[in-house]
Amino acid sequence: MTVDESVEPDRAVPAPSGWSGVRSLLLRLHFYAGILIAPFLVVAALSGLLFVFTPQLDELVYDDVVSVADSPASVPLAQQVDAGLTARPDDTLMAVRPATTGTDATQIIFAAPDLPESYRRTVFVNPHSAEVTGVLETYGSGQALPIQAWVDNLHRGLHLGDIGRLYSELAASWLWIVAIGGVVLWFSRRRKRTLLRPESGAKGRRRTLSWHGATGMWLAVGLVFLSATGLTWSQYAGGNITELRSALSWETPAVSGTVHSPTVSSSDVGLDRITAAARERGLSGDIEVTPPSGTGEAYIVQQVGRQWPTQQDSVAIDPANAQVTETLRFEDFPLIAKLARWGIDAHMGLLFGWVNQVVLVLLGGGLLCVIFWGYRMWWLRRPTRGMRRGFGRPPLRGMWRRVPGSVLAPLAVLALFVGYFVPLLGISLLLFLLLDCVLGLRARRAVGDRKEVAS
Repeated sequence: MTVDESVEPDRAVPAPSGWSGVRSLLLRLHFYAGILIAPFLVVAALSGLLFVFTPQLDELVYDDVVSVADSPASVPLAQQVDAGLTARPDDTLMAVRPATTGTDATQIIFAAPDLPESYRRTVFVNPHSAEVTGVLETYGSGQALPIQAWVDNLHRGLHLGDIGRLYSELAASWLWIVAIGGVVLWFSRRRKRTLLRPESGAKGRRRTLSWHGATGMWLAVGLVFLSATGLTWSQYAGGNITELRSALSWETPAVSGTVHSPTVSSSDVGLDRITAAARERGLSGDIEVTPPSGTGEAYIVQQVGRQWPTQQDSVAIDPANAQVTETLRFEDFPLIAKLARWGIDAHMGLLFGWVNQVVLVLLGGGLLCVIFWGYRMWWLRRPTRGMRRGFGRPPLRGMWRRVPGSVLAPLAVLALFVGYFVPLLGISLLLFLLLDCVLGLRARRAVGDRKEVAS
């Protein structure tokens, strides 16, 4: 059997006014979203918790590749790059990340035809001896090492390509709705003393509800943040976000790779002078050097530090004379571009180091607890008397008919707008409505059959 409404049809209820009808409608939506979307949220939470500590796992597993013994002497960067080119002669050089400390290996990053999109092959070179310490497949703009890359793809799309990405977009699309709806429902109970803590002395379903609601209040802001930042990576809603940022000129700026000089020379001063010029311009910490893609193109040197304070300054440098042709400071980014950078890095646990990781663990663990308590409440509502068996009964159907038109119309317009901008949310909401209609028809048919038998 399915929900208990297959046995008990729509019940007559007093017509609520205004907010009561909206609350009942929101409660039913929260119920369906919680029951049907929660499995996707569980997968996202578990894979996200696993992702949080992948930087430490990568460093532990690949320590002999990414780390070297310190030494007061180093060989020229160009010699280190030559070692990488010798190790991968058939790949295409994409970028170089010079060692920042004496115990770091230099990363020589290549594009390879045998690797999937967004993957690179990175050669790690000892900066003190130009010896290759290892070759690893890395992923994304941050050049994640293999363990992090594997978990990242698991969290993002279950290793199923574009089809798999639908799961994470569906989860992110509904997470903010469930979180905000839960806060509104819990706050509307007007239990001010127990808004942020479980109700003492409560038992059974009431105790479970108390833990579910109070914990959800603590998590709500963080869950909305994870939802919003997660959608920026999504396939469909993410595309709409990108178009919106472009239309409003909120895109992340970048320096021009073209050399603006009257006479273009084909000479190249080399990576060592280019790196020195970038350091002189104040690009400290971890940097990535992208060589020119052809004649008339500049070297692009960018900071890649993503902890707080964010280091994302970049410069374009003429390869003929090592003159800086353009400088872009992170402090000059548009506010939205800064927020996007900070939001993505905080979502990944990079912004505040271990503190960021602990917060994500609390959010992920708390979300799993809230989902567990939600399912438990559903189970505790199941019919158990006589021959009646089934699952927990959802809130009453048909409450939308009791919502004033002046309230229902704006809600419908808002739902259409959000559903268009976040497509998987809109499509799944329509499916929820269809499911609700089917269950309603089934309940009415069961009542009709019983009346025929009784007559």
